[in-house]
Amino acid sequence: MNWRWIFLMAWRDSRKNRGRLFLFISSIILGIASLVAMNSFNENLKKDIDQQAAQLIGADLELESRKQPTEEAMKFIDSLKSLSEDFAREERFMSMIQFEKSGGSRFVQVRAVDGQFPFYGEVQTRPKGSYAAFGKKQGLYIENAVLLQFQEQVGNLARLGKSSFPILGSIHAQPGQTALASSMAPSVFVPLDQLSESGLRQVGSRIEYHYYFKLPTNFGIDKKMEQWKDRLTLLQLRGSTIQSTKENTGRSFADMSSFMELVGFVALLLCCIGVSSSVQIYVREKLLSVAILRCLGAKAKQAFFIFLIQFAGIGLLGGLIGSILGALVQYLIPLVLQDVLPVELSTSISWTSILQGVSLGLVIAVLFALAPLLSVRDVTPLNSLRMNDQDAKKKLDRWVILIYASILGFILLFARMQMDNWMQTLAFTFGLLLVFFLLFGVAKAFTFLIRRYFPKNWSYVWRQGLSNLYRPNNQTVILLVSIGLGTALIATLFLVQDMLMKRVALSAEENNANMLMFDIQPSQRDSLKLLAHQEGYEIVEDVPIVTMQLENINGVTLKDVVADSTIEQSGRAFRGEIRATYRDSLSKSEQVVSGKWIGKVAANDTASVSLDENYAENIKAKVGDKILFNVQGVLIPAKVSSIRQVDWNRFQSNFRVVFAKGSIDQAPQFYLMMTKVEGEAKSVAFQQRIVTDFPNVSVLDMNAVLTILNDILNKIGFIIQFIGGFSILTGIIVLIASVRISKFQRIKENVLLRTLGASRKQIYWITIAEYLFLGLLAACTGIVIALMASNLLAIFVFKTSFIPDFMFLTLLIFLVSILTVAVGLINSLSVLNKSPLEALRRD
Repeated sequence: MNWRWIFLMAWRDSRKNRGRLFLFISSIILGIASLVAMNSFNENLKKDIDQQAAQLIGADLELESRKQPTEEAMKFIDSLKSLSEDFAREERFMSMIQFEKSGGSRFVQVRAVDGQFPFYGEVQTRPKGSYAAFGKKQGLYIENAVLLQFQEQVGNLARLGKSSFPILGSIHAQPGQTALASSMAPSVFVPLDQLSESGLRQVGSRIEYHYYFKLPTNFGIDKKMEQWKDRLTLLQLRGSTIQSTKENTGRSFADMSSFMELVGFVALLLCCIGVSSSVQIYVREKLLSVAILRCLGAKAKQAFFIFLIQFAGIGLLGGLIGSILGALVQYLIPLVLQDVLPVELSTSISWTSILQGVSLGLVIAVLFALAPLLSVRDVTPLNSLRMNDQDAKKKLDRWVILIYASILGFILLFARMQMDNWMQTLAFTFGLLLVFFLLFGVAKAFTFLIRRYFPKNWSYVWRQGLSNLYRPNNQTVILLVSIGLGTALIATLFLVQDMLMKRVALSAEENNANMLMFDIQPSQRDSLKLLAHQEGYEIVEDVPIVTMQLENINGVTLKDVVADSTIEQSGRAFRGEIRATYRDSLSKSEQVVSGKWIGKVAANDTASVSLDENYAENIKAKVGDKILFNVQGVLIPAKVSSIRQVDWNRFQSNFRVVFAKGSIDQAPQFYLMMTKVEGEAKSVAFQQRIVTDFPNVSVLDMNAVLTILNDILNKIGFIIQFIGGFSILTGIIVLIASVRISKFQRIKENVLLRTLGASRKQIYWITIAEYLFLGLLAACTGIVIALMASNLLAIFVFKTSFIPDFMFLTLLIFLVSILTVAVGLINSLSVLNKSPLEALRRD
């Protein structure tokens, strides 16, 4: 092996083909760029979470309880308070805020804070720095988006419950809060001691209690938390530290990061397919050159390495350029993803990702070029005199099998790097291969059917365009796979988003209600009903809600669970409060799956209770089990009579725990009501009446929820479209590469057509017909895959009906087809404009 001669021949041969070889680099550049951008983002995200973990929690330690802490729990909190450098407490709950100037009202999250919290990070406000006076003045701070919505200004008055507060500032950023969370329930910061006269903290009010501690540097809080694990469970307190917040936040976004990398990997695989297809066409055109080299004494192995070095070189160059481009693209990602992340994203060069990108460019170019290059080994000197398509066909040998096995191993290894276990890896790989084989099978089946049932009665132009789909060097398979997969990604995203929005809207229509009112005290129930009646609105639901806590299951208490790890119940089963109701019949969203429904019991009988099947599974309860509930200090024994399946997607009151009537009717309770209000203006006016007359009552307008939900889904959708767009763009690059690389083959075909009398206009229309068929086939196949995927998600994940938007699907098919025709036609112009004589002279 004369390696110096081989490298020189590779260089000399590339000089005449650099424009065509650049197309190989283009597809590699795009695939590597998408992957490097995703990897760089993920690496920066992990670093930002590590650096900003203290600001996410705002303290060294946070203790949280979903109910009023017990006396024993407060003693523990006080003991920690005495060891702390600083301390703050917060009561967090949902309520309504009303602006006195505009009269507008909004569902908000009230954060009533006592102390100078946060200890790390800051609440950014306008006027700048005004939050430093929090608690020293009468007033509150509210998120800027709400002030803009109602055209309110700092200094205006806002009402929470029965109390009015001046607006001291607008909040522009706060620790640990994402823009998406703020859009659903904006935060309002108010000093805790100023809420005493508001009347918002009443029986049944769902309040979260938070306690924040700033601890000495050498306190060793993480070790202490491990020691206090059982004690905190018994006290029903949940603890978070900077380290645990860092781990939990990283874990929360790990799935998103893996998903982004896998989508980038799909774009990279499309690039690989493009490389393999392009190399196959390129090598076919080089077989005559290889035969001449064989006549001059070159060995088959030498000819093989000449082209392998070429592709390794362009793979290395493509990997380098793609890595640089990916590093630049990552600067755009924060503009897309910042709204869904609780940390401020930074952008810095990830040398690890760049090195990985360069390496992958080399590996991909070599690995996916090997199979087409094997045909070079079979070229003999005799082929310089006799060469046809049959000579170019490869025989399936052990080297081909080894190469395909290596490709499969490469896919498995890369997918495993993104997945938690091998089961997920195999499932992802199988699904990916299934989609690719489906697209490949459709392409092959379509070309077979065209040959078998060719439409001979069509016009010449359309017949010729259709026959081009199975001519030598055709692009049917490669374009169907690349464009079809990109179309499937975009269509699936839209269909799932549309399905979720329709499901929520339909649930409201089925229940004939679009407004929810809760935290209604018994003394307000009749008055609120009367108000609704006076306004002409019917109360669709009027449901009592009783707050309680799980005391024991079949005699097993929280202390038993902590003391004995073999008990099947978890400590989480006893944590927090339960919102239960009582009634004598099932609702439309429920059906009994186990046991027997009991709707009424005598006052002196044991209470009968029905559990939601998911909740029953969580607390390890079954029909016949005995459960003891603590209802405001009164112990209520109950027996599980049935297990229910509940459709939680419906916009109506659903409960994990439902008592038979007669069990807890006299317990302290509050009410939830639903009604139907037509029109935005009427809805706003009715909300204002409720908030004015019943300041402690919270109101949720379903139309507003739908608007917010749609906005959230659009933002998430844009993120996935941004990533999935790499697949569409890769398909376009592959299309351009396929057209350009088969340029000389197409020139010969056009010369023959022109010689036989075809006009230039006819050749134009033949080209348009070919790419129109390709675009339609790819788009329709992608749509079919999207429909199947969306239907499976509807059945197994969202458990809802699926009705596709055919208007959107038709539009998508049209756009993809037009894009394919436009790209194919533009890149064929240089071929179409060649005269027959010029082409013959070139030959």
